[in-house]
Amino acid sequence: MNTHFRPPNLVLATIGLSLATFMQVLDTTIANVSLPTIAGNLGVSSDQSTWVITSFAVSNAIALPLTGFLTRRFGEVKLFVWATLLFSLASFLCGIAQSMGMLIGFRTLQGAVAGPMYPITQALLISIYPPAKRGMALALLAMVTVVAPIAGPILGGWITDNYSWPWIFFINVPIGIFASSVVANQMRLRAVVTQRPKIDYVGLITLVIGVGALQVVLDKGSDEDWFNSNFIVITSIISAIAIVVFLIWELTDKEPIVDLKLFRHRNFRMGTISLVLAYAAFFAIGLLVPQWLQINLGYTATWAGFATAPLGVLPVLLTFIVGKYATRFDLRLLTSGAFLVMGMTCFMRSNFYIGVDFEHVALVQLFQGLGVALFFMPVTTILLSDLQPHEIASGGGLATFLRTMGASFAASLTTFMWQRRGVLHHSQLAEQITPYNPTVQQAVSQTSDTQTAVAVLNQSITLQGLQISFNEIFHVLGWIFLSLIVVIWMARPPFAAKAGGASSGGH
Repeated sequence: MNTHFRPPNLVLATIGLSLATFMQVLDTTIANVSLPTIAGNLGVSSDQSTWVITSFAVSNAIALPLTGFLTRRFGEVKLFVWATLLFSLASFLCGIAQSMGMLIGFRTLQGAVAGPMYPITQALLISIYPPAKRGMALALLAMVTVVAPIAGPILGGWITDNYSWPWIFFINVPIGIFASSVVANQMRLRAVVTQRPKIDYVGLITLVIGVGALQVVLDKGSDEDWFNSNFIVITSIISAIAIVVFLIWELTDKEPIVDLKLFRHRNFRMGTISLVLAYAAFFAIGLLVPQWLQINLGYTATWAGFATAPLGVLPVLLTFIVGKYATRFDLRLLTSGAFLVMGMTCFMRSNFYIGVDFEHVALVQLFQGLGVALFFMPVTTILLSDLQPHEIASGGGLATFLRTMGASFAASLTTFMWQRRGVLHHSQLAEQITPYNPTVQQAVSQTSDTQTAVAVLNQSITLQGLQISFNEIFHVLGWIFLSLIVVIWMARPPFAAKAGGASSGGH
């Protein structure tokens, strides 16, 4: 890799790289608030509509470990340009999808071509900035990564309410074409060294089967009544066998597609566990809150976006400051602070009720932003800190892969648990409804139509059941964040990055 290359216009090259990452990360959440609308338009249940999120996340995660192989084969710039153009094409196809099956198929393609985009952007940004400014370049990328998922629901909600949901995908087409042409033009003189590396087919195939089957089990489990269904039992067995073969093969192969031996490093191990679990919990919050606002509180997609948006305020203001000064502190303290804030906001949400006002929801989101601002950069620095320079690219790729997988499993599990516990609480609450209950007598006496009264009561019990379930999930998420404080303190300083001064640090 030629580290002395400078593009003719550094600002333009940075904008091109950042835009592509923004577009790709935006697409992980832009559909969140539009799920009820997409489900309605394509005639499927809200459970099935979460496939729009998980199909993208799973194929994205599976493609991530291929980044190293593809880079060596085609070179970073060419891979970036082609991935970005294919992403635009896949986005266009998502927009013209006529059925849920088509949409999920095109989202899978979109996720797969998006796989290499983030790690490649990271590598290209580091390579065009001088060592002293690399910390700022990474802080900029971190800010894009934080802002995009927050902009997603607002933009998605506004587009869905004012135009139609396909436009949440069409919007990527001009951005992708612009970003890829700018980067191709700015980087065309950059030296390229390609090789024909051996591909680890066994690793790749067992990874695809193992992860794909596991995701199908999580997504289809509730519809199929879990292990009472032969389909779920067989798919679970296939997934378990594939994952075991994958683990054994990757630990013994000379050129594994996923370098699991990196887990021998203590900081990488503890940092990655913290990153994956915290990000999964963070992703669950981002998916559940907009759906809850629309289903329980009757918000439109746009207003659900506005209510969740304050999450982005503090990360935007603080990311560069954290990037610049974080290394003067013990990074475990900053991470503990992040987990404490995120845990507290979960406990606050566990006390929400159906009459909670907009300001209250928005303020909790704003406060959570402090946790988000202190989270990404310190955890990433800790997990990369004890890797050798030649291991950093694979370490970053492996951590991103596991983080994406964690998010996709969290999406399936949270939606399932919310609906499942909601049904359970509905039946418990419904037991209290008898003709002798004074509240019931009052509700029925207010209308001449008993059937209407019963329907209204049933609807209100459903919402109460979902509300109790929502509160329980946030209680659990709060404890997950607090328990991760213990994990991160098992990492050991020093936490300075090894690669060419990407961050310099005394502690």
